[in-house]
Amino acid sequence: MIDIRPKASLAHRDHGWLETRYHFSFSDYHDPQRMGWGALRVWNDDRIAAKSGFPPHPHRDMEIVTFVHSGAITHQDSLGNRGRTGAGDVQVMSAGTGITHAEYNLEDDETTLFQLWIMPDRAGEQPSWGAREFPRGERSGSWVTLASGTPDADDALPIRADAKVLAATLGVGETVRYTADEARHLYLVPVNGQVRVNGLQASARDGVAITGESEITVEALDDVELVLVDSR
Repeated sequence: MIDIRPKASLAHRDHGWLETRYHFSFSDYHDPQRMGWGALRVWNDDRIAAKSGFPPHPHRDMEIVTFVHSGAITHQDSLGNRGRTGAGDVQVMSAGTGITHAEYNLEDDETTLFQLWIMPDRAGEQPSWGAREFPRGERSGSWVTLASGTPDADDALPIRADAKVLAATLGVGETVRYTADEARHLYLVPVNGQVRVNGLQASARDGVAITGESEITVEALDDVELVLVDSR
């Protein structure tokens, strides 16, 4: 089963400093048919104006993965962590028993990013934060795991969930395949450009919800960057 969810069908909010689209129910948007996909609970597509951002706020018992596709985001939290995550790179916050953090775009230009929330397999652990560079050239034509519940095996940032977050970049006409467990839930979003997913066409920022498939073939109709979550 492959369900294409066009960008235009996603909940849209424009707060001036923040323009966002919600793939799943979030904040004041509630759709009982879109409460998540497997362990993936939130996928927000954010545009954050220069010199603005999210002031300090708390989280607990959630794995929060931020994939920056342009600009940069600067993180600071109640553990004393502070770091800047630039375009193409990833940060992961395991909220655990509780953490307060802020996310600011301190750049002179707009920052665009995906923020993903994945439900953890275990609660009651200490919170943590980490970031890592993932050069786009190293994922040209193939999937690279960015965050994983088995981080050592996947050479990825750790999350406390039976899930993986992956990315790939393709040139026009190229294809990339992903072998899947039919019982799992995959959610794919093209950052830019158009693709075919097992023959079905999707455009930039559309959501592609997949389950019951043993293999996924993505064909690039334009130069494209892809982000994929595979979860239980």
